[in-house]
Amino acid sequence: QVQLVESGGGLVQPGGSLRLSCAASTTIFSIYAMGWYRQAPGKQRELVAAITSGGSTNYADSVKGRFTISRDNAKNTLYLQMNSLKPEDTAVYYCNAHRVVIFTPYDYWGQGTQVTVSS
Repeated sequence: QVQLVESGGGLVQPGGSLRLSCAASTTIFSIYAMGWYRQAPGKQRELVAAITSGGSTNYADSVKGRFTISRDNAKNTLYLQMNSLKPEDTAVYYCNAHRVVIFTPYDYWGQGTQVTVSS
């Protein structure tokens, strides 16, 4: 079992920046992939960015060039650097960890952190 706790959300003006953190309860070096999802009111949860144990990354088209996902295995922490924020980025952001154990997939979720972009 992996427990995930997000932090770093808050209120920011358009064009501003935030860095989200996701602290894991155990080492993450063995986790195949971790990612950030978000869910805005009236919308389904969507993948924002993901990173694999091999270092490959994937971003939603809407955030490419603005967001950067990274992980610090020594600190068991996942990050999402968000720059040039737009009002449409407003959502609850969730941390996700994905791994496969004996060919069985597992997904773990944090409780979410609110990001509000408004002037």
